[in-house]
Amino acid sequence: MIVLETERLSIRHLTLDDAAFIEEIVNEPSFLENIGDRNVKNLDDARRYLTDGPLASYERNGFGLFAVALKSTDAPIGMCGLIRRDTLPDVDIGYAFLPRYWGKGYGYESTAAMLQYGRETRGLERIIAIVSPGNAASIKVLEKIGLVFDRMIDTPDGKATALYVPAS
Repeated sequence: MIVLETERLSIRHLTLDDAAFIEEIVNEPSFLENIGDRNVKNLDDARRYLTDGPLASYERNGFGLFAVALKSTDAPIGMCGLIRRDTLPDVDIGYAFLPRYWGKGYGYESTAAMLQYGRETRGLERIIAIVSPGNAASIKVLEKIGLVFDRMIDTPDGKATALYVPAS
């Protein structure tokens, strides 16, 4: 199911058919370093990740992480979405792209559209983000969509993470 479209991208629900894509993206060194190990080592693990993560979030919240695909090929190139975490006071925007698609503006294009979707379609008044403090490219995207650094927080695994909030 397509959630929204931008000029170049189609943002849609992830399905169990995306298991191979999920196995690839969550095992990218940049994903492991900046987001964390999701313990996905094979297609069965990827299907579990999908079932327990995005698919469960769609049921529970009406949103979650979505596949980002090129309109021209329908090939998934990344994920972008809204995540409700027990450890954060507000819904946060998250995204990850396969490295071969970095530097083309897809991160900004998808997150700007997702922020608008969250506010206008889902009625979320405040959307925040968390990011590894050394992830300069992601920080640039967050700042470009209007979020600003608030403070450092610890994730449940004890990792220091930068919290970004809407500019006031």
